[in-house]
Amino acid sequence: MLYYMNGGQMRPTTEVEDLKRVLIIDALNMFLRAYTIIPSMNPQGLPNGGTVGFIKSLQKLCRNFRPHEVVICWDGHGGSEKRRQMNKGYKQGRRPVRFNRRMIELPDDVVKKNRADQQLRLHEYLNNMPVIQLMVDFVEADDVIAHVVKHDKYKNYNKIIVSSDKDFYQLLGDSNVFIHRPSAKDPKDPEYLMNGNMLLHKTGIHPNNYALARAIDGDKSDNIEGVPRVGMKTIRANIEILEREEPVSCDDLFVFCRMQIKQKSCHKKLLEHAQRVRDNYKIMQLYESNISFNGRRLINYNIDNFEYGLDKLEIQKMLITDGLGHTNLSDLWAAFKQIKP
Repeated sequence: MLYYMNGGQMRPTTEVEDLKRVLIIDALNMFLRAYTIIPSMNPQGLPNGGTVGFIKSLQKLCRNFRPHEVVICWDGHGGSEKRRQMNKGYKQGRRPVRFNRRMIELPDDVVKKNRADQQLRLHEYLNNMPVIQLMVDFVEADDVIAHVVKHDKYKNYNKIIVSSDKDFYQLLGDSNVFIHRPSAKDPKDPEYLMNGNMLLHKTGIHPNNYALARAIDGDKSDNIEGVPRVGMKTIRANIEILEREEPVSCDDLFVFCRMQIKQKSCHKKLLEHAQRVRDNYKIMQLYESNISFNGRRLINYNIDNFEYGLDKLEIQKMLITDGLGHTNLSDLWAAFKQIKP
C-alpha cells in the first residue's frame, strides 16, 4: 500500500497503486546495515551477515511493495571523483562501520577482505535474480539513482528509493518519487514511504530546495562543514524562501538574507559564509553530469535491455555452500512473478 499526505494525515491512494512500481535500492547503504548488525557465519567461520541480510531485506521489500522492476545501484570503484576534486576532504575521517559481535574478534585485514568478499558473493546471488545491477567507476550510487529516476522507461512508474540517506530528499520534487527508510517499520510512519508533500510538511522545505538547505546545514558524515549554528530548525524558522516550489539559487538566498528588515544572526552568518554555501551546494546536488557520457550509456543500456532471469537452483546451491540452506525465500520467488519477462 502506498500513501500520500492529505491534511497532515497519511492516506492510501488507489491512483498511486495504479502505476507500475520500480524499486531503486541504494545497495551499499542496505548492505552495510545488514553487515554491521547480523552475526551470521559461513561454514569457514567467517561472517556473511551482509550477504544474507541483504537478500532477506530484498525479500521483505519485494513482498511489501510488489515491484514490477528492481534496480540495485552500487558505488563505483573509487567513489565520487568529481566531488573529491571540489572538496579534498570529502568523506575523509569517517568512523569505521560498527561491527557486530562476531567481527570484533577478527584482525582488521581479515575484516576488510571479508567485507569485500561478501559484496562479491552478493553480486553473484543477484546475478541469478531478475534484477538490474548498476555500477559506474568513479561515480557514487547517489548520482546513478538520480539518473535512473529520470530515465524515460520509468516516466510513468512510481519510483521507490530505498535508503536512509537524506540526500535523496531532493529528488522528491517528482510526484512519482517516494523514499523508503529501511529503519521505518510502521507504514503509518512518515519515513516508511515519504513523498514531496510529506517532506514539505515535516521540514518546511520544498524538495526542489532541499539540497540548498543541506548546503547550509552541512553533513558531518561526509565531512562537509555547514554554516555555524544554522541547522535545519533555524532554516525552517527563518529561511522561508526555501518553502517555495521554484528552485532557489544561492544568489536568491543571499538577496533574501540582505533584504530582511530585522536581520537575524542566521542571516548574517549565511552572508559571512556565502562561499562555503556555494561550494557545499555544488557537492550536495545529485548531478547526472557527474556520470560520464559512456557511464550514462552503460546505465541506459542495462535498463533498456533488461532480460528476465531467475535461477532458483543455482541460488539454492549457493545458499547450501554458504551454510544458509535453511533460508526460506518463497516470498521472494512469489514477488518476482510480478516482474514480467
